[in-house]
Amino acid sequence: MAVTLRRRDAPPGTPRDRGDGRSSRVEKVDNDTSGSTRIAVLIDADNVSAKHAGAVLEELATYGIPTVKRAYGDWTTTQLTSWKSELLRHAIQPIQQFANTVGKNSTDSALIIDAMDLLWQGNVDAFALVSSDSDFTRLATRLRESGKRVFGLGRRKTPESLRRAVDQFIFLEVIQEQDHAEDQHAAAVTGDAAPDEAVSTRINLQSALTKAINATSGDDSWSTLSQVGQHLNRTHADFDPRDFGHAKLSSLVDEQPYLETRTEGSRRQVRLRQKRGSKTAGTRSTAARTTSTKSAASKSTAKKSTAKKTARKAAPAEAATSGSGP
Repeated sequence: MAVTLRRRDAPPGTPRDRGDGRSSRVEKVDNDTSGSTRIAVLIDADNVSAKHAGAVLEELATYGIPTVKRAYGDWTTTQLTSWKSELLRHAIQPIQQFANTVGKNSTDSALIIDAMDLLWQGNVDAFALVSSDSDFTRLATRLRESGKRVFGLGRRKTPESLRRAVDQFIFLEVIQEQDHAEDQHAAAVTGDAAPDEAVSTRINLQSALTKAINATSGDDSWSTLSQVGQHLNRTHADFDPRDFGHAKLSSLVDEQPYLETRTEGSRRQVRLRQKRGSKTAGTRSTAARTTSTKSAASKSTAKKSTAKKTARKAAPAEAATSGSGP
């Protein structure tokens, strides 16, 4: 009797090796997630303020459907009181995790275990880790290794290790702009200066755009806007046009003085603005060479003409000299 062995060392949806180095099936979440993408939203309530709950879910709804919504924390403490109304309003499931030992964050462990369970169940296409805690860095990379897209949502103070570990990182300050005003107000009340965290975390826009265009441009130096956007998402997971005051990349690019755009059919294209001086200098150089060539030719013609005139004058003199002989 034939016995079929089934591997249990990989979660559902994981490509299986056929023995020839290739996979029998590859399931991959497209970078451009559609409205049917199922997203598991896992919130570190100990690390994120309840005031962000609505903005987080509204933002993620633009990428797919939040089918799993869980918030982890010790709900017996008074620190999470503000979360209770948000849990009811947005149908978020609270996951109780007691702080068993002082100084140890057991909430992180519970979230990580649940994430791996969801991965093995295979009922979601993407994960959204709502936290500014770098302890979730390894979880993010593990989920991506299994072919899942991972969103990260946290404050600007989020360590770079976590921001770089996800496919796309979204700052909570961007999706809820009033946070900055509240921080400034709190600083004024306490007398402390609120640090401008944007200075240390915001990318160098001109450098990032220039590198993206150079990496994706063709022989004519033009790149499509979609190619530039995809390159930025790969190299800067936390890049967001809204962080620079624009809803879309197209409007952000239009306002950059060092870039120029055009529309070819239905595609927007962009390139680095060409320096006018370079073309003018080339024209001047060509004109100078042409003038120099003409001048040399004129001088050569003049010399030949003078030589001919001298030869004509010398001919009669020689004839007269030869005729006066004995």
